[in-house]
Amino acid sequence: MPGGAVTAIPGDGPTGASGDGPVDGSTEARRSARSGAAGLVGAATSGLFGFLLAVVITRGYGTVGSGAFFAAIGVVTVATAICTLGAETGLMWALPRRRIGRTGDAARLLPVALLPPLLVALLVAGVGVLAAGPLAGRLLDGSGTAGTPLLVAAFVAVPVVVAMTLLLAALRCVRPIRAYVAVQFFLLPVARPVLVGAAALVGGGLVLGLAGWLVPAGIALLACLALVAGPVGLGRGVEVRPQPADWRAFWGFALPRAASAAIDAGSMWVGVLLTSALADQAQAGVFGAVGRYVLAGQLAMQGLRVAVSPQLSRLLGQGERAAAATVHRQLTTWGLVLSWPVYLLLAVFGLAFLQLFGPEFAAGSAAMTVLALAMLVNTGVGNVQSLLLMGGRSGLHLAAAVAGLTGTVTLGLLLIPGYGATGAAVAWGTGIVTENLIAAACARRLVGHPLTDRAMLRAAAATAAGVGAAAAVGVLAAGRGIPGLAVALGVLAVGAVALVTNPRVRHGIRAILAQIRGGRPAPPQPSKGR
Repeated sequence: MPGGAVTAIPGDGPTGASGDGPVDGSTEARRSARSGAAGLVGAATSGLFGFLLAVVITRGYGTVGSGAFFAAIGVVTVATAICTLGAETGLMWALPRRRIGRTGDAARLLPVALLPPLLVALLVAGVGVLAAGPLAGRLLDGSGTAGTPLLVAAFVAVPVVVAMTLLLAALRCVRPIRAYVAVQFFLLPVARPVLVGAAALVGGGLVLGLAGWLVPAGIALLACLALVAGPVGLGRGVEVRPQPADWRAFWGFALPRAASAAIDAGSMWVGVLLTSALADQAQAGVFGAVGRYVLAGQLAMQGLRVAVSPQLSRLLGQGERAAAATVHRQLTTWGLVLSWPVYLLLAVFGLAFLQLFGPEFAAGSAAMTVLALAMLVNTGVGNVQSLLLMGGRSGLHLAAAVAGLTGTVTLGLLLIPGYGATGAAVAWGTGIVTENLIAAACARRLVGHPLTDRAMLRAAAATAAGVGAAAAVGVLAAGRGIPGLAVALGVLAVGAVALVTNPRVRHGIRAILAQIRGGRPAPPQPSKGR
């Protein structure tokens, strides 16, 4: 474990409290609420523009073209996850336990974390460019002459995306979360549909479209360099030469994470690539479109995870397991309330959502239902993977990820040739449930405190009942297409307005807002007639 005291930074800053004295669970909950709220705002924006990007790709390139586009994105994503070697999670774990600034020791971690992944990324890029022709014939069969240059562009971009990924992790730890949110959740997702859409409008083809997806990563890399340099003291005489202990401590944690990071980041894209190879480009395009919806629904949990991971690292590093469990329960409840309505609606009205991409994507409705139900489990257990990783147990996380991947690949090989996108969804859904249940059991043992409570169970039951009732009304009134979805959303809107008039609900909202502002929750007020 890296040595050094933790620098005290107020508010939602990189490391929070200094760790001197006992930790108060309510204080940590308020801190996590502020960070979590910022993460959720960013995730909502990212989800909106991520959906817009999916519409631009599917509408602009059709099922076959979008299948090739999604496969190229999958190559970049999986290659990046492999090449980072787990160093991005290593930075999220290690930097909050270091001193930042000109007199600190945080800067010594940057060459330790950056150099090996960048060397591997350059190697992978070189080999990938040389092998692009044969790979295109296998992965992108049906994409025409664009297949080889599409893969060349994807592999050339890998070192840039790897450097951006690592510096984003450092940025989250050394500056307040709003800096991370601005780059990860605003710059990247907003720029991509604009540039990809422009490429599609001018008829630039798949390669120019992929370039539009990649260019924002280069801009984000430059932004991260500028934002990270100051806090860690680069250019101000700070010591950047690592010590042998820095290498041992960092990579002792990161290397087990390297494999699980590749599995996590590439879980959907493994399905896309398997579908592309074992079925056809059209089925891969359908599955890719389904996957975009599924991943968009996960953005709330992602926003919460990146918001509190440094805080969890600090708490678990100090042995404050009860406070870490408090933070986890609170944010899991938030994530569940925000994510379950999305996945329940996707499960019931998958046909309606996919029709927004075009009528040819409606064949993925069964795949959508399967994956949406699997994601209820994923969001229901919360960010248990973060508890394992920030607790330094990257080996346990790897075991859970390998179990999930094994299920995904095994079932994928068996089901995709005969069932296409639906078979890929069953395979991936099985992997999701397997990994999350194993990780939840390991995290409960690690923390030693309950990861669920009555408030979370009540929230889960109320969310499922309310959204389920609205969905049933929509199906009975107008079916599972777009009209039925519109009816269900209308019922949910009316129900939400009715809930806000309830005094207990209003008090709960005020309490959450007080946490976000940094104050203490106000006592409940007696209801008054109007």
